[in-house]
Amino acid sequence: MAEGNNDLITEMIDIFVTQAEEMWIEMQILYDKSEYDLLGRLAHKAKSSVAIMGMDPLSGKLKELELYCMEGEKQEEYQELINIFKSECQLAIDELQEYKRNLMMQKKQ
Repeated sequence: MAEGNNDLITEMIDIFVTQAEEMWIEMQILYDKSEYDLLGRLAHKAKSSVAIMGMDPLSGKLKELELYCMEGEKQEEYQELINIFKSECQLAIDELQEYKRNLMMQKKQ
């Protein structure tokens, strides 16, 4: 998508990192407040963000959370799906930050 444009790649990484961290915090707050309709909407938004980063299995988990929230089903699974979102995003963030560091090192050379 960025076609080798390193500046665009680093900008996309920064946006994803910020959004992912904000989303998992907000998801937990919404869950704790039992605001499941809003949690479902946020899962829908998060699904798009992770799909752009190529995290298709996680996108599928967020789709599950979105549908469960919309239908009021399987509330016992919400926390687990939020935890999966957080842990998968944290792994992706770690990898993306390393990738970004490597890009910066190449740029300096």
